[in-house]
Amino acid sequence: MAETFNRKTYHEQTYIDNTLRLREILKTLPPFAKDYFRAVEPTTSARTRISYAYDIRVFFHFLMENNPVYKNYKIEQFEVHDLERLEPVDIEEYQEYLKVYKNDEEKCITNTEKGLARKMSALRSFYGYYFKRQIISKNPTLLVEMPKMHEKAIIRLDTDEIAMLLDYVDHGGNDLTGQRKAYFEKTKNRDLAILTLLLGTGIRVSECVGLDLQDIDFKNNGITVTRKGGNQMVVYFGEEVENALKTYLYTTRKQTVPLSGHENALFLSTQRKRMGVQAVENMVKKYAREVTPNKKITPHKLRSTYGTALYKETGDIYLVADVLGHKDVNTTKKHYAAIDEDRRRQAAGAVKLREV
Repeated sequence: MAETFNRKTYHEQTYIDNTLRLREILKTLPPFAKDYFRAVEPTTSARTRISYAYDIRVFFHFLMENNPVYKNYKIEQFEVHDLERLEPVDIEEYQEYLKVYKNDEEKCITNTEKGLARKMSALRSFYGYYFKRQIISKNPTLLVEMPKMHEKAIIRLDTDEIAMLLDYVDHGGNDLTGQRKAYFEKTKNRDLAILTLLLGTGIRVSECVGLDLQDIDFKNNGITVTRKGGNQMVVYFGEEVENALKTYLYTTRKQTVPLSGHENALFLSTQRKRMGVQAVENMVKKYAREVTPNKKITPHKLRSTYGTALYKETGDIYLVADVLGHKDVNTTKKHYAAIDEDRRRQAAGAVKLREV
């Protein structure tokens, strides 16, 4: 009984794992960096802090590789005042370096606009902490232009493509034989439930894999999801999602005996463990390649597909933001407010220049 009581939820365990991982990465950074990560802890997720730690480590490695002053340094020799010894030109050189560099395993890393912006944002935040607290008197990152970000076209599934995708999962095994057919049949109901849930609610892939059996409420057709930052929220679903979830629960899930520690997980892998984010991403890509080979479809694109459909149906950007769990409606506007082609076409004829 005590063992059940002490069992961690998926999100609690993920937080513990990420916290321990961050501690390990911090050992590979200058000792003073710990103060920064302690300070940003209340306002960032553990995953964000891990990303920042990796990004800031790249900066110090760059200095050791490329800056004559730090050529013979070891990472633990850096002190906070080394930050203010750098000039804006050093930061610009780092920005240039980020486009193509080699990591610890001598693997070539390239950064697109998004990766470049994230790494520069991490460095600016790092510098900002020590500058704001007057530990350093110069902040050269403020004197360097941040990388320009170009808006990318939003990739999503069209209505007919959604139907094709779900139909393929339903009947795609008809052309398969042997072992491939057996695997397809074994995972079909689960995969259809996951795809229908993602397309029918717009939840994040991390929210999807974190679902437990008790998070589903068929009386009100709602699921309790744990959002970014740890807030819980009930997201409601329609009849198609209900049917797909029930089919999976009363067949595949009911017939599977989970491994110890995974008894509560809603979606199980073929190894009888809770499915991970990457497994769902791979599954989505696998099916999408068959149906829309020219579109790179990921679980996040399914989220965009749902957000687009909801916005077109309701025209209510605040509702879309709330359902998707966006803290800032501007995030939602950026993604969905500019996409309504039909309304834009209507706008072309809405203003009359001369009365006939």
